[in-house]
Amino acid sequence: MVKIDLITGFLGSGKTTFLIKYAKYLISQGEKICILENDFGAVNVDMMLIDELDCDREMIAGGCDYDCHIRRFKTKLISMAMRGYTRVIVEPSGIYDTDEFFDVLREDMIEDMYEIGNIFCIYDINTKDLSYESKYILTSEASICGKLIISKRKNKEKVDLDYINNCLKEFGCIRKFTKEDVIYSDELDFDKISDSSYKQYDYIKIRTKDDMNFDSIYLLDKDISIAEIRMKKDILFSNKYGNVIRIKGFVLENNNWFEINITQKDETIKPIKEGQKVIIIIGENLDKIQIENMF
Repeated sequence: MVKIDLITGFLGSGKTTFLIKYAKYLISQGEKICILENDFGAVNVDMMLIDELDCDREMIAGGCDYDCHIRRFKTKLISMAMRGYTRVIVEPSGIYDTDEFFDVLREDMIEDMYEIGNIFCIYDINTKDLSYESKYILTSEASICGKLIISKRKNKEKVDLDYINNCLKEFGCIRKFTKEDVIYSDELDFDKISDSSYKQYDYIKIRTKDDMNFDSIYLLDKDISIAEIRMKKDILFSNKYGNVIRIKGFVLENNNWFEINITQKDETIKPIKEGQKVIIIIGENLDKIQIENMF
């Protein structure tokens, strides 16, 4: 059977950064891996970010309803199981309800092909003030992980786990993280976490994916500059046009590509080898017309 790993984490937590390091470790151990980027969006920019990895990569992009997305996920897993991989790593959207992962793997044919290996949840130390639905997504991810990976810690600062534990408690989950249950992204030792496995704690289910208010706005093939994004990000994060959670994508300036990754508390703009003219704005209850008119 093929082992299948899941790397979760709320929007902007650092899933892809962790994925690259984890994939390199598995390759160094002789594993034949394939990465499946499983996103609800119409454009998956993370595929470009993992281009440096010496392994196969597959993608499920959105542009369809939830049931269609599930069918694409199943079809892709069946195809991948027949190609001789020892491990498949799934990196889903940052607004991913993990029930989908377990529901698909319980399908008769797929259940005979795959066994769950490790589930990691990447948790940004600065996370707070999430909406009710965002806290639900975080609960879905954190309740099942074998290891909670704490990201964006600076100078080995003290970690407060009260917020994530309160999110779990709000949805009736009895899991409670302590300092002994977490790994810091700046102190990763993959030999120690390679058998992290996963947990299954119950929590109160609320809505289906189709009922949630998460939106993604795609600004394609527009000549947007870094300066313009920086100038307008404060307006976007002001809640004037909905609850913007993350801005990501690529910008071309002076024939050089730059990766854009901005949240309300963090900004990363750095050179990248290749890109695509796209900026994606992700949030809740977004005013698409007003945001598009800004650009």
